[in-house]
Amino acid sequence: MFRNQYDNDASTWSPNGRIFQVEYAAEAVKQGTAVVGLRSKDHAVLVAVKRSPNELASYMKKIIRIDDHMGIAVAGLTSDARVLSNYLRTEAMRSKMVYGRPLPVGRAVNSIGDKAQTNTQEYGRRPYGVGLLVIGHDDTGPHLYEFSPSGIVSEYYGYSIGARSQSARTNLERNFDSFENLTLNELIMQGLRALRDTIQQGKQLDTMNTSIGFVGKDTKMTILDGESTLEYLNMLDEGDDMNIE
Repeated sequence: MFRNQYDNDASTWSPNGRIFQVEYAAEAVKQGTAVVGLRSKDHAVLVAVKRSPNELASYMKKIIRIDDHMGIAVAGLTSDARVLSNYLRTEAMRSKMVYGRPLPVGRAVNSIGDKAQTNTQEYGRRPYGVGLLVIGHDDTGPHLYEFSPSGIVSEYYGYSIGARSQSARTNLERNFDSFENLTLNELIMQGLRALRDTIQQGKQLDTMNTSIGFVGKDTKMTILDGESTLEYLNMLDEGDDMNIE
């Protein structure tokens, strides 16, 4: 991509029917480390690779809890993700205060889709440079949604965004028929196997760079970081050893 006369703002169409600012925002999502989401009939799971800006810095947060029944994973500009997560938390709190019930997951995702789409219509504003995978559980069961900077939201059985995410999507496409009846642990392991396909050669998943989140019918939104992920990473290695034998 390159600068041209049609990319000065997000409200100008090119003669080819494209909005370049939105496409640039989508490229920002591809620069973020990969996140993978998948769901079964009872649970929804997120797994993510965290990145450290340098050796002296801590790893950046990739999975954010919104409410007891909902969480998000981010890829792209973290500051934009913080704005959207704060908005979702406010909406979730308002739903409990006004209606006395948790915010339906589909309504939550559509609300940030509408918020993002407004930025593509008004002069002087820019699209959010972040993509989200949203998991949650409500009266209709577990859900996995993808939010893109264009304001489009889609529901999936399994999906991945971020750098080298196509490798993870290929893995998910090969196996998604089995997702429906997987247990929580099996679902997490399937997600980690897909996430591992996005890792650069010479690197591997470890307790420092791996983050896991899950939610279900009788399970509140839970995020595992650091040593809490060791059990699943060991299971991943043991599965590899069995395959070698």
